[in-house]
Amino acid sequence: MLPSILSLLVLLLHTIGASTTALQPISRKTCQSTGTHCPRGTLVVSPTSKHASYKTVQSAIDSLPDDATPQTILILEGTYIEQVNITRSGPITLLGQTSSPKDASKNRVRITWAAGNRDSTGSVDNVFSSVLVVAPTLEASLTGAGPTGYPVPDDTSFGNKDFRVYNIDFDNTWAEYSDGPAHALSFSRANGGFYYCGFYSYQDTVYIGKLGNAYFYQSILAGQTDFLYGFGTAWIQSSTIQLRGCGGGITAWKGTNTTTPNKYGVYIVDSSVRAANVSVAADIKGSCALGRPWNSQHRSIFARSYEDGSIDPQGYIDWVIDDVGRFEEGVTFMAEYRVYGPGINETARIEGGVTEVLGWEGYETYSTPQKVFRDTKWVDWGVVKGN
Repeated sequence: MLPSILSLLVLLLHTIGASTTALQPISRKTCQSTGTHCPRGTLVVSPTSKHASYKTVQSAIDSLPDDATPQTILILEGTYIEQVNITRSGPITLLGQTSSPKDASKNRVRITWAAGNRDSTGSVDNVFSSVLVVAPTLEASLTGAGPTGYPVPDDTSFGNKDFRVYNIDFDNTWAEYSDGPAHALSFSRANGGFYYCGFYSYQDTVYIGKLGNAYFYQSILAGQTDFLYGFGTAWIQSSTIQLRGCGGGITAWKGTNTTTPNKYGVYIVDSSVRAANVSVAADIKGSCALGRPWNSQHRSIFARSYEDGSIDPQGYIDWVIDDVGRFEEGVTFMAEYRVYGPGINETARIEGGVTEVLGWEGYETYSTPQKVFRDTKWVDWGVVKGN
């Protein structure tokens, strides 16, 4: 009788574990640091370790069942030169091996690729430059050309509903300066959280496409030109926006009426915006715009964040093509709320005419991820709350 009860208990515990996407913080950190106490069925990736079943991240992704079961992949220390493409809709967690699970600057797993897009005809899409692509189909991932982008078919399915990454760097090494779109991340029609991760490129580093919902926590996002851009929704919490140079703006959002009924845009909250190093800081002082509108429906807010002396005194700028600006009064929303630091110049902000300085009344409707995304079950709140 006793063995039967134990068998049922084991089965019950396994079932509960299988239906729970978020890993317990202690077991996740232990898994990342020692490779033990990982979720049952965790796949291990390494080109050299005898304990690994896969040599590339993509081969591990390709082996996952096409169903709704949560799946975990542990990537052992090293540099992986590959493009990673994820279309699976079932929950996926990628864990980078680390002994410093709360410090993105000490990540030991780096996925890198060198690709950019110099094509000016629109026949080559930016997505093909990406280190990591998360989207249900190729069409869903396409950036497209112009201020409205690629017209994704209305019947396109939604992709991954709960994608999570911890302590992994994504580095597009196409060029050491802005030389055409070169994505570190392309994320469309999916829900995803990135915790203690790094995203490195120079132009168009992070693209959040149509219906993309992405949450970044204590991560590093580095670039030079329009390096946070897209149609979807991104909340960047307690992170570092690293300026490797100035060009265009930090944000270049392209609002769209095809989004779900949420508050699309990019929100940089409780974060810091600063030059990548002392040498760069001297070169870009007072030169970096907070953003510019790719189309008139651009929406971005820097809230309660530090801005160093690299920031253009007027904050945001208009995007002028053939003497026609894309900023539209009452439609374009480029704002700051309680920002601080040497990058602040309230007089220049007002004179510039495109930066909106918000009080609580103007910011309140955007003040939490819950108000912006509506559905946040896919966010790892245990990490965010410090557990």
